[in-house]
Amino acid sequence: MGSSLFSIGLTGLNAAQAGLVTTSHNISNAGTAGYSRQSTVQSTNPGLFTGAGFFGEGTKVDTIKRAYNGFLTNQVLSAETKLNEYDTYSTEISQIDNMLADPAVGLTPAVASFFEGVQEVAANPSSVPARQSMISTAQSLVARFQNLSQRLNDVRAGVESQIKDTVTSIGTYAKEIAELNHKIAVAQQAGSAQPANDLLDTRDQLIKELNQLTRVSTTTATDGSMSVFIGTGQPLVVGTNATTLAAQSSRSDPSRNDVNIITQSGAAITIPENLLGGGKLGGLLAMRSSSLDTAQNQLGLIAVGMSTTFNAQHLLGQDLNGNPGTNFFTPPTVGVQRFSDASTASPQVDFADVSKLSGDDYKLTFTNTTGGYSLTRISDGASVTAANIGLSITPAATSTVGDSFMILPTRNAAANIGVSISDTRMVAAAAPIASAATSGNLGTASISAPVVSSTTDLASFGTAAAPLKLTYSSGNISGFPATLPVTYTPLSGSPITLAAPVASVPYSSGMSIAVGGVSFTLSGAMQDQDSFTLGPNAGGVSDSRNAVQLGNLQTTKTLLSANGSPSATFQSVYSQTVSAVGNKAREVKVNRDAQESLVNQATQAQQSVAGVNLDEEAANLIRYQQAYQAAGKVMNIASKLFDQVLALGQ
Repeated sequence: MGSSLFSIGLTGLNAAQAGLVTTSHNISNAGTAGYSRQSTVQSTNPGLFTGAGFFGEGTKVDTIKRAYNGFLTNQVLSAETKLNEYDTYSTEISQIDNMLADPAVGLTPAVASFFEGVQEVAANPSSVPARQSMISTAQSLVARFQNLSQRLNDVRAGVESQIKDTVTSIGTYAKEIAELNHKIAVAQQAGSAQPANDLLDTRDQLIKELNQLTRVSTTTATDGSMSVFIGTGQPLVVGTNATTLAAQSSRSDPSRNDVNIITQSGAAITIPENLLGGGKLGGLLAMRSSSLDTAQNQLGLIAVGMSTTFNAQHLLGQDLNGNPGTNFFTPPTVGVQRFSDASTASPQVDFADVSKLSGDDYKLTFTNTTGGYSLTRISDGASVTAANIGLSITPAATSTVGDSFMILPTRNAAANIGVSISDTRMVAAAAPIASAATSGNLGTASISAPVVSSTTDLASFGTAAAPLKLTYSSGNISGFPATLPVTYTPLSGSPITLAAPVASVPYSSGMSIAVGGVSFTLSGAMQDQDSFTLGPNAGGVSDSRNAVQLGNLQTTKTLLSANGSPSATFQSVYSQTVSAVGNKAREVKVNRDAQESLVNQATQAQQSVAGVNLDEEAANLIRYQQAYQAAGKVMNIASKLFDQVLALGQ
C-alpha cells in the first residue's frame, strides 16, 4: 500500500509540475503575437482492483492543449482582411481626392482663367495684349492638365510598386507556411499525434499576417498540414508545396502589373483582378481599377472634349491676317495598345463624336481574317459599337482571329494636350463671313451678323469684291447659291428645308435662314429690290464673333451625351469627377472605421478564449504550487509508512 501511495503521489507531483511548466510558458509568452494560451489536460489512471474494490492509481497528463477556437479565429481573419483592404484603399484614394479638390492645384481655376482670356479677346479682338493673355492662359491650362496627369501617374507608379512588393511578400509567406506544414507533420507524427502547439501558433500567425495582404481561406489535412487558398479559391499552399506568384507587366498594358501564377514550366497564368479581393493587395487592385483609372480617364475626357470642341470652333474663325483659323490645341489621339501576342496590324482609331465619349476603355478582338471585330467595354464586358461610343475604327485589311487590342480613348489625353498657336495674329477671333444691307435699300429691314457652323461651302458666298447678294421682291427672298439647300424658319414656325436649287423663300420679319453652314436673321419692313450681301470678311480686325462663340464653350454642354444630346460642360464633368472621388474616399473611410470596430470586437472575442490572462495565470501558479506541495507531502507520508514497515522486521 505504501508503494501504491508513493506512486500516486508521484503522479500528482508530475501533474503539478506539468501545470507549473505550462503556466510559466503562458506567462512568458503573454506578449508574443499569435500565441494561444496552453493548458494541461489530465485524466485518472485506471484503478487497481482488490477484494475490497478499486483503489485509485493517481493521475496522468494526456496532452497540452492550446486554447483555439476556429470559428472565432476565422471571424478575426475575415474582419482583418477587409479592414486592410479599406485602409489601403483609403490611403491611396486620399492622394487623388486631395489633389483634385485642391482649389490651388485643381483644374477649375485654370479653366476659368483660360476662358477669362478668351472673353478678353472677345471684348478687344484687335488688342495684341489680350490675344497674348489668351495664349498664356491656354499654356497655363495645358500645364495644369499635364501636372495633374503626371501626379496621377506618380500615384499609379506607387500603386504598381506596392502591388509588386505585396505579391513578393505573399510568395514569401507561402514558402514559410509550406515549411511549417512539413515541420508540424513530422513533429506530430513523431510525438504520438500530440499537437505541436507552438508550431501551430507560429503557422497561425503567418496566416494572420498573410491574410492582411490578401484574403485567405484554409483547410487542414489529417497529418496536420494546412492548405491555404487566396481570393476566391486559388491554391497558394497545398501541403508542403507553395505556389509561385509574380507581379508582371500586363499583356495589354505594360504600365500595369498583373498577378500571375508561375507554373513549373515557367508559364504565367494571370489571376483576374476581381478574384483577388481583401487585404492590401485587394485594396490596391480595387483602387487602381475603380478610382485611379476612372479619375485619369475623366481628366483625359475633359482634355479631349476641350481641345476638340475648341479646335472645331477656332477652325470656323478668321485670324488677323485674314486666313482661316487653325487648330488652337494639339489635336488629341486615341491610345491603342496591342496584347503582347497580337500579330495583326493595329487598327486606326479616331474620335468621331466627343460628346459620346464616356471615359471608358475598350477591348477590340478580331473575329475573322478580313478585319471583322467585336468591341467590348472593359468595365462591365458589355458589347458596344464604335459609333455609339464616339469613335471611328478602321481595322486592318487582313487580321488574325483572336488578336486583341486595348483602346484607351482618354487615358493619356491630359498628358499629351498642348497649345499649337504661339503667334497672336493666328488667334481666329473673327468670323469669315460678313453681312451688310445695300446702301440703296428703301425699306427698314436689317440682316444680323452671320454665324458660321461650317467652312466647307464658303466659296459659294463669292469674294470680297463680289459677294453673294440676296434680293427681296414681291414677298420673297432670292439669290441663294444654286448648289446649296436652304433652311428657313419663320419667327413663330418650324424649320423648313428646301432642296437645291432654291429660287426663293417667302419673307417674314424675324425669320432665320441657314445656307452653306452660314446662318443669319432678317427682320424689318422690306421694299422691292431691297438687297443684302453675304461675303468674305475683308475687314475682320475688330470682329469678335468667333471669339464670342469660343467663350460660349465654357457654359455649353458638349460632353456626356444623354438621350442623344450632350449633357455636361467641361466644368461640370470635372466637378462630377471631384465629387465621385470625394464620395468614394468618404465611403471607404467610413467603411474602414466601421470595419475597425468589427475587428476589435472579433479580436476581443477570440482573445477571451485564446489570450493569456496574467491574473488567471498567477492564480494557476499558486494552485499548481499547492498541488505540488500536497503531492510532495503524500510522497513524504508514503516514505514514512514504508520506513515503519521495514522497522517491523527488525
